[in-house]
Amino acid sequence: MKRIDKTKQYATKAEKVKAFITDNFLLLMPIAYIVFYLIMGGREEFRSNMSSGWIMIFVPLIIIQSIFFAKSGQTPGYKAYSIILLDETTKQKPTFLISLFRSFCAILSFATIFGWLMMFIRKDRKTLHDLLSNTAVYKTK
Repeated sequence: MKRIDKTKQYATKAEKVKAFITDNFLLLMPIAYIVFYLIMGGREEFRSNMSSGWIMIFVPLIIIQSIFFAKSGQTPGYKAYSIILLDETTKQKPTFLISLFRSFCAILSFATIFGWLMMFIRKDRKTLHDLLSNTAVYKTK
């Protein structure tokens, strides 16, 4: 298990944003492609059944991210930028249920934009989904 001592720092805003963009390309885009073209048969079909299409995209994404966070505390983007998600109480990687809750809250947080913008005004750079799930993103180096 990876442990973070108390001298470690929270991840920077830039590291978190770059990890988010990386995860979008490595996790979200392949899922979206599969849903658009293999399951729904094209963008026109997706456009006519948009709610079910987004559900088919976000449910696997949330599950995959939660597995990554519960297993290692890192998605591919987090690993690329040497950051890790930890439970604030135990300072260890979060459980699958906490990760699942956080990933679900991250989608809602992104939809409202406010939840993501919180990291730009808080000293600890926590987002709304970090606060709700009692997690934080730390540097690993």
